[in-house]
Amino acid sequence: MYVMQAFLDHRSSYEVLMLVVSETNGATPVLMACRNGHLVVVQYLVDKCNADFEQTGSVVFEGETIEGAPPLWCAAAAGHLSVVRFLVQRGANINATTRTHSTPLRAACFDGHFEIVKFLISNGANIEVSNRHGHTCLMIACYKGHYKIAQYLLSLGAKVNTKSVKGNTALHDCAESGSLDILKMLIRFGATIDVDCYGMTPLLAASVTGHTDIVEYLITHEDRVTRQECIDALELLGATYVDKKRDMFGALELWKRAMHLRSDERMPIAKPAQPVTVEAYEHSREIRTLEELDDLLADPDEMRMQSLLIRERILGPAHPDTSYYIRYRGAVYADAGKFSRCISLWSYALDMQQQMLDSLNPMTQSSLFSFTELFSYMMGEEGRSNARGRRVPTVTFEDIVQVLERAVREVGAGVRAATKPGASADITQHLNRVLVIALHLACLFGRLSTPITSDQRHLANSLIYQLVKMNVRGLNGQTPLHIACSSEATLVGRYPACSFPSVQLVKMLMAVGAEPNATDDQGNTPLHIAARLQPCSTALAKALLDGGAHLDTVDQSGRTFRDYQPTIYNSVQPLNYLRLTCLAAQAVKRNAISCTANGELPVTLLSLLHHH
Repeated sequence: MYVMQAFLDHRSSYEVLMLVVSETNGATPVLMACRNGHLVVVQYLVDKCNADFEQTGSVVFEGETIEGAPPLWCAAAAGHLSVVRFLVQRGANINATTRTHSTPLRAACFDGHFEIVKFLISNGANIEVSNRHGHTCLMIACYKGHYKIAQYLLSLGAKVNTKSVKGNTALHDCAESGSLDILKMLIRFGATIDVDCYGMTPLLAASVTGHTDIVEYLITHEDRVTRQECIDALELLGATYVDKKRDMFGALELWKRAMHLRSDERMPIAKPAQPVTVEAYEHSREIRTLEELDDLLADPDEMRMQSLLIRERILGPAHPDTSYYIRYRGAVYADAGKFSRCISLWSYALDMQQQMLDSLNPMTQSSLFSFTELFSYMMGEEGRSNARGRRVPTVTFEDIVQVLERAVREVGAGVRAATKPGASADITQHLNRVLVIALHLACLFGRLSTPITSDQRHLANSLIYQLVKMNVRGLNGQTPLHIACSSEATLVGRYPACSFPSVQLVKMLMAVGAEPNATDDQGNTPLHIAARLQPCSTALAKALLDGGAHLDTVDQSGRTFRDYQPTIYNSVQPLNYLRLTCLAAQAVKRNAISCTANGELPVTLLSLLHHH
């Protein structure tokens, strides 16, 4: 504090103003002081330096960057009551929100700062303001298990049945987090059991997350849940025991209880018919009798398939947990060296995601990326024994092409989504990630240990052609050819079976019609991207030139390939790549100012002249 005074007291008001509004990593001095609870510093900055205590910035809490956070929000989130009091006394907006519409009150509820919650509410904080996801202060207090805060909010009349954007209520939040005491209190205050957008009740939510005590409590309330709901909850909880708790005996007991409920003589409830089996589940069918259940303990693998079947039937393919646990089971098989089973399950989950989720969904991106990691690992370890003593098999053309087909399909869906009105601002980033994944998969064709047939080559080229034909652009307006020339596009760090830049991929892209002279948002052609590599690859430059790249094209700074790489320029024998059109363009451009001004040059030539 004394150092700050010594530094600022002798400076002019203008210098002080410039210093207090300056940002470090997105945060002003007053924001950082509030975040760290330095009351004396906050007082000095506000009272002596006239710091704006409403100016927002970026702060980090538990590894997450919060954008647009006001100082009061930071102090409340960090639990600094004295700073909160000072800011409120100075007139800080008590309901000011972050970029995600989180209020200081909600921040205090999140981390359980009860005294701050009471102080903010007593000074006019609105308890019903929700964040962008529709989560209220009561919901977050329930989810985080802060009983006293939830009780206090309820005593003030907080709405107990408010729904979030995805339809969940405070009861759902209790069920997911395991807060049984708060759940009981919510029911006493009139909470009703409802479904969210996935059709999930709090009972099913507790089953998915494995909170047995909440499941047992809710199924005893026959006035609130039906017998079918009890059956579903027990069966789903059993699936959670298998996949999450790895408790086979516990799962079996739960499934037996559900079977007994089904077989009630007054009104038996049979399992739904299963006319079609799933290859990824090895055509398993759900167990329908107690005798079959008893036999399951002798076959743990079959129990795992049963849990996947039960989860898909009850939750449905749209629920994130359905595909998540299919992928999880596939990963377990991969760790055990059963790669074909992993690929089969992951393919099934990926198909499910592409059918049920919006395009470029992060879960779909994650599935596609997992395949690139798996194939890269397998290609690096082919023929060797893994940790379980199993030999890593060869990756086949069919393995890669089926995933590349899905990746190209996802890119196409992303391109269409990006052109729709109201498309999200981060869609380009998501599209770029899927595009890079697709290019890596295409690159892996060159690493196959067995030769590709002519029919397979045609199929691979047709998929790459579809990618090029979309005219898709990634970050900074880069085409697939730009990305193939960039060292920044390397995707898989641990198992780099394919690294960028890739000469082979460049040749594959240009063979199906990729434009070698396309420019990105900075005016760079793929040749400019290649020229900036350290070191620059002569083979890459030659591949681009052989494909039609212009040596004399200039970027936004007016530089050509020769300006960046004079040594390589001379080594590729530039006379072999100089075209009459390029020489003519240079000659015309020297006298083009008057021609363009008078409209004497055709519009079709202007672009050519611009790049020379």
